[in-house]
Amino acid sequence: MKGVLAAGLSALIFGFAGPAMAEPVKIGMITTLSGGGAGLGVDARDGFMLAIEESGNNEVEVVIEDDAQKPELAVQIADKMIQSDQVDILTGIIWSNLAMAVVPNAVNQGVFYLSVNAGPSQLAGSMCHENYFNVAYQNDNFHEAMGQYANDTFEKTFILAPNYPAGQDSLTGFKRYYKKELAGEVYTQLGQTDYAAEIAQIRASGADSVFFFLPGGMGIAFTKQYSQSGLDIPLTGPAFSFSQDVLPAVGEAALGVKNSASWSKDLDNAANKAFVEAFQAKYDRLPSVYAAQAYDTARLILSALEKASVKDKEAFRAALKEADFDSVRGKFSFNSNNHPVQDIYVREVVKEGDVITNRIIGTAFTDHKDAYAAECGL
Repeated sequence: MKGVLAAGLSALIFGFAGPAMAEPVKIGMITTLSGGGAGLGVDARDGFMLAIEESGNNEVEVVIEDDAQKPELAVQIADKMIQSDQVDILTGIIWSNLAMAVVPNAVNQGVFYLSVNAGPSQLAGSMCHENYFNVAYQNDNFHEAMGQYANDTFEKTFILAPNYPAGQDSLTGFKRYYKKELAGEVYTQLGQTDYAAEIAQIRASGADSVFFFLPGGMGIAFTKQYSQSGLDIPLTGPAFSFSQDVLPAVGEAALGVKNSASWSKDLDNAANKAFVEAFQAKYDRLPSVYAAQAYDTARLILSALEKASVKDKEAFRAALKEADFDSVRGKFSFNSNNHPVQDIYVREVVKEGDVITNRIIGTAFTDHKDAYAAECGL
């Protein structure tokens, strides 16, 4: 544990030349940079830092640390960033169990938290907070979109997800819009890599489709094993299982799979075209939905800083709420609970030349809001 802790608490500080602001701003980014979920955190970090660099603002300092996908480590890092580093804003957490461990305490200490990914239902509903803004989605949203798609397309779907807050939210969201027969419902272990038992259950279930939420290395393992099993029952899922960060590892086993997202590299707006081009030029790879969400998060922060000092919490909060920035998603606004109102698309995994990627084939929801805003007292 000591070695992991030492690695996790090694800070990288970035600053960039540009026009001076009235006062410096310190942002703490806690994200997953090692282990099976590292690809997600690396993409979030790179998308966020690209936006900061493009701004040319030398008064924004970003401290980045690795949570190693461990809740207890994330809590220690957050406490250090708040108490010792005296950050004004926290961001970066990928996993909902880590967000639930960190966010409530952070925002209650007067720090702003802006989520680049994790969107647990509790923080959208009864545990919402004026200092918490989710710039990605509420966990249910992408799964709701695929529930709607499956309801229109299939008759008997088998569903599975890992047993942690985002996994529970995913199947809840799917079932909110899927009203037909379930062939089976299974919760797997978080971090599981062997899915032989689950694939055997699917084979015996009589399902005509499979919906799964298995982000990162879990999804890579499942999709490969599923393809090798010879089953030809169509797979569907949210973007997380077919995001650009995992597609090279999954390979052609993912071709044809339908998935849902609020962003895709082929969205036709100027901000997105510039983002995809800049990200690819800087990092020599296509961006993922994690990178896009983090890029938008940084741009939101920068837009708010142009209007208000982060030290003036009421004014800065109001500036964040306005969401006055050019999102790579096109339309973007906040609902009453500081969670997105946005379109959600259905994408298909395709091969473009030698690159496996996604393209939009339809719109599942327009101006979609999460189901928990009514429980939020803001």
